[in-house]
Amino acid sequence: MLSTLLVAALVGTALGAFLQKGRFCFVNAFRDFFAYKDSRVTKGVLAATLLTMVFWGIAYQFGYYQTFWTPQWGFTGLVGGFIFGIGMTYAGGCASGTLYRAGEGYLQFWLTLLCMGIGYAAFTVAFPTLDSTYFAALTVGEGVSLFTVTSIPAGLLGVGVALVALLGYATLIGRASTTAAFAERADAAQLNLAAFRAPIVGLRQFARGTAAYARGLARAWRNPIAASKQPWDPRTAALGITAAAVLWFTQHSIVGVTGPESRWTGYLLSQVGVETNSFEYWGSVLFQGQGVDVTVDMVMIAFVIVGAFLAALWSGDFAVRVPKRRRLPNAVVGGLLMGTGSRLAPGCNIGNIYSGIAELSVHSFIAAVGIVAGVYVMTHWIYREVGCAI
Repeated sequence: MLSTLLVAALVGTALGAFLQKGRFCFVNAFRDFFAYKDSRVTKGVLAATLLTMVFWGIAYQFGYYQTFWTPQWGFTGLVGGFIFGIGMTYAGGCASGTLYRAGEGYLQFWLTLLCMGIGYAAFTVAFPTLDSTYFAALTVGEGVSLFTVTSIPAGLLGVGVALVALLGYATLIGRASTTAAFAERADAAQLNLAAFRAPIVGLRQFARGTAAYARGLARAWRNPIAASKQPWDPRTAALGITAAAVLWFTQHSIVGVTGPESRWTGYLLSQVGVETNSFEYWGSVLFQGQGVDVTVDMVMIAFVIVGAFLAALWSGDFAVRVPKRRRLPNAVVGGLLMGTGSRLAPGCNIGNIYSGIAELSVHSFIAAVGIVAGVYVMTHWIYREVGCAI
């Protein structure tokens, strides 16, 4: 048990440090892309997800398997994911982004965490009714990971899906560049040829960009101490996040955030006299009838804040920051929507986009669509007066 807790502390600390150093927030990844076509963090999210998919598939194939998280799939993912996407965009931080910013000293995100806890508690009270109405009506099939139902070896499947995703990404960037180059002076035949060559052009651009990134990384880390104190490229943070996630997968399960936070809510309420074990969602679902107590994943999530704090302190980024009054509604309303949305889905941006897609969960693919749609809608509402790039 002690060794498991030490691994939880190590993984949580590492995740918090990498999240903080790379400013690795899914709100930034999608909102900045929709608003400004800024894809720096988006590339980091893509890299982390695909790398984790490959290594989790390999770990599963060779028996280093703990537990896939595969909720029943259906329209709950779309509805809950959409609400969560709206909430995290309005709050200004996703589930993991809220944790690392809390570690940096942002009191606003501590308030967001508190309001997420209220959302978890409200959902728990309503769960018996929701279970017999909302979940029963919107659920289509049992939870499943494609790793577990296909005859293709899991490692090969992970590599294959990652390569298909990479080819799709290369096609998009290649088509954008070739179309822009030929649109004004080319005829239809030339444009068709440019579209045909788009994947090749995109792959070349990707290779050049990756090589340039590797050279820059090598130059930066000639002085490791100085480099460790500077902000990191999100792709660098993605490498560290992947390593920590693979270790956690082999020792415990996939990485989740709002599930452990929901358990923390139940546990903390139990410490002030609330009979949380009597609530079906806490007692039977989250704590699985084992009694309300601190679990390993709860320890890991707590150490994410510790890791972010240590990284911020080392980099000179830590400071207690009091939020402006006009930002308080964002923390309160956004936190409430994140808490309830993550339970209605179920799962957050980590459980459903990062970990869920990396484990090829059918539910998570659907929920990811809902989350991204929520971010898209809220981004356009926030920037309604000045417009968005997309």
